[in-house]
Amino acid sequence: MTTELWQLSATELAARIARRETTARAATESVLTRIAEVNPQVNALASVTPDKALQAADAADAKQAQGDALGPLHGVPVTIKVNIDVQGEATDEGVHDFKDNIASTDSPLVQSMREAGAIMVGRNNAPAFSLRWFTDNALHGRTLNPFDAGVTPGGSSGGAAVATALGMGAIAHGNDYGGSIRYPAWACGVVGLRTTVGRVPSYKASAPNRIISNQQMSVQGPLTRTVADARLALQVMSQGTPLDPQWVPAPLEFADAKQPTRVAVFRSWAHSAVDPTVSAAVDQAAHWLEAAGYTVEEAEPPHFAEVSAMQFHMVMNDMRRGGEPFMREHGDDALRTALSHYMAINPVWDRDQYLEAMTRRFNIARDWAVFLERYPVLLMPNSWERQFPIDDDQRSAERTAQILLAQAPLLSTATLGLPGLSVPTGVVNGLPVGVQIVSTKFREDRMLAAGEVIEQAAQFSALDYLMGRG
Repeated sequence: MTTELWQLSATELAARIARRETTARAATESVLTRIAEVNPQVNALASVTPDKALQAADAADAKQAQGDALGPLHGVPVTIKVNIDVQGEATDEGVHDFKDNIASTDSPLVQSMREAGAIMVGRNNAPAFSLRWFTDNALHGRTLNPFDAGVTPGGSSGGAAVATALGMGAIAHGNDYGGSIRYPAWACGVVGLRTTVGRVPSYKASAPNRIISNQQMSVQGPLTRTVADARLALQVMSQGTPLDPQWVPAPLEFADAKQPTRVAVFRSWAHSAVDPTVSAAVDQAAHWLEAAGYTVEEAEPPHFAEVSAMQFHMVMNDMRRGGEPFMREHGDDALRTALSHYMAINPVWDRDQYLEAMTRRFNIARDWAVFLERYPVLLMPNSWERQFPIDDDQRSAERTAQILLAQAPLLSTATLGLPGLSVPTGVVNGLPVGVQIVSTKFREDRMLAAGEVIEQAAQFSALDYLMGRG
């Protein structure tokens, strides 16, 4: 069976182009054809820019013909989420009022991807203001999970996950404030890398002011079909800039990255219902790691319930001061309903209470750092529940509270600014299953190494499965 260019990983596609076995234009045309075929059914991409993409591809081919040095993503088609700046395009946030919010410059991450040779073919859909784990908005419509249209593809980077799973680009950009990369990646059976705060620059000239919880917790990162592509994307995305004063020039790989180490396995939790498929996936991944030489022990991270609840308490109280009225004015009805439920179940803090929470957060971060010194790899779910039914957060404040408990594995790590890697392990009853790997700050290399062990053992490809080949 012939492998089309759109089916290739970023790593393989870049290598073929570099060897002159194909061209950037051929790769881009292949992906654009794939987008035209499948995007109308799932609405993963809010916009597609074929003319600009082909122009960039031709420029890339001309550069190669001249003998110029090639970047690591030379000729590789990628997609960018609607909530960061791409010069000349709208940073619309999935919101009607921002549909003409044309960016005058690229965000640093976008600039780095261009300099690496990537070809941008479209923009990934997201919920309004990226505030839900469900990808739907009044401007662009609903993105469908290709495994089951009745459940969420995840959010807020749901368009990125679906585009990646279906071959509409080898790498998709996403961001993660409370699980917005890892949850969609898990929901759609692809790899999602939440980076450490300070690893990948976060800045957009169209909205330069970031509330304090966003500064502490939100990151940029890739969604890909392979762990190797996540490593490649991280290499490109992590280029520095003074526009983000939190950026750290930390090494991308340490000498002990691939050495098997001690793993803490956290497979169940008393505070939330745990779907059997969730704990089974963690058990299976733990077995694979153990077979590869890792030492596996069951252990719960310190203050897990407290730090998980802290994420939404801090974010929502921060938004009460700095974002809620604006979002209510400009957002859609689904956003307003979700926001009302979020606020209803969160305590109202005064200034001193918020400052006390920041103090407590620092102390919990210390305890997690000690924990991760003993267990350099933490293996746990992305969510305690299976993929939520679409619009599950619209039902009631009570159901929203249950959703927040289910998302504790995502929220806890975001609170502390830690990295996390979502790795698929297969499909059960028609829906993807997988695990999350966590490590200490700036040790994405350790997560990626463990993720490759799981990936190689699982031998799962969402694209192959969806094409009937897996």
